[in-house]
Amino acid sequence: MLRSKPRPNARLWLAAGALAWALGGCSAPAEPEAAARPVLVVHPDAVGDAGAWTFPGEIRAREESALAFQVGGQLLRREVDAGAHVTRGQILAEIAPDDLRLQQQSAQAQVAAAEAEYTRARTDRDRYAALVDQQLVSRSQMDAQDAAYRAAQSQLRAARAQADVAGNQAGYTRLRAPRDGVIASREAEAGQVVAAGQAIFMLAGDAGREVAIALPESRIAAFAVGQAAQIELWNRPGERIAGNIREISAAADPQARTYAARVALDADAIDGVELGQSARVTIAAERADDGLLVPLAAIQPGPEGGKAVWVVDPATHTLQSIPVETGAYGARMVPVRSGLTPDALVVAAGGHLLRVGQRVTPVDRENRPYRLDASKPAASE
Repeated sequence: MLRSKPRPNARLWLAAGALAWALGGCSAPAEPEAAARPVLVVHPDAVGDAGAWTFPGEIRAREESALAFQVGGQLLRREVDAGAHVTRGQILAEIAPDDLRLQQQSAQAQVAAAEAEYTRARTDRDRYAALVDQQLVSRSQMDAQDAAYRAAQSQLRAARAQADVAGNQAGYTRLRAPRDGVIASREAEAGQVVAAGQAIFMLAGDAGREVAIALPESRIAAFAVGQAAQIELWNRPGERIAGNIREISAAADPQARTYAARVALDADAIDGVELGQSARVTIAAERADDGLLVPLAAIQPGPEGGKAVWVVDPATHTLQSIPVETGAYGARMVPVRSGLTPDALVVAAGGHLLRVGQRVTPVDRENRPYRLDASKPAASE
């Protein structure tokens, strides 16, 4: 039986179908649209504690004095110990007075000798003055008597001054408190031989209390005397005490490269504040006109060398790079002086991985979708 040959038109259709099938099998599938990237967003905060710097410190007295004897000798006894409260004029310690009393007696004897010499010189001068009137002695002899009289007079004044010094030194054998306060420490014991000016006690006056802190060299320009501060004691957490910066050192510590500063506590808030307590001092980083605060990680390099932040467009869910002007950086937050509005949705992390126009899904810190219409995180279902 003979097979019939296919018709020319049929062969053409078969070839076209095979070519279409081959081309369809070789073409790549269409790429799916990129998924929106989740980003953490926040609203800028008003300047407050978040834009403040906190420093550790120690409660100190405003007036701290190292008490020492003005003369040297053996410490005979001490009347107080560390921690004792003393009043002005109270005797704190005494050194052996024997040598100083002998020096005082010697000075008094020299005064007596000078007085006798002065009396003799004055009598001789008066006698020679009478003889001069009678022209029984020469004028040069009278001049010599005048000179001897003036010398005796000067020696008497010097002897009396030396006696006063010796008397004062005899009184320096007792160390007295110059003001009311607390003995912070003692540096010598009875029986010890001490030199003049050697510290025996450290007295912390009752006049006021301060916190000693160290300010960083990189931010010293942000602080000034009189600037307000808040003090929180470690043993009284959550309780804030008002104060202000009273003193800032003119030179940085050569090793730590920090500036010593004193923060004075308000006078009506020092009850119960003890010397040596640990404290935290919070000082506002910027003034109230410094605008808004954003997280430190939100700040990105700007297109022209400045600073910028990523902001989510609520209508299109796309990113925009907004140039901003910033203030001094804090530990966690940065003040933004211009470029942002309080309702802006700022990307708080991962900005170096983003690009302009990219579609994103805003989320909060709990990784929940952010409700752009209400500017709040969506409630979990």
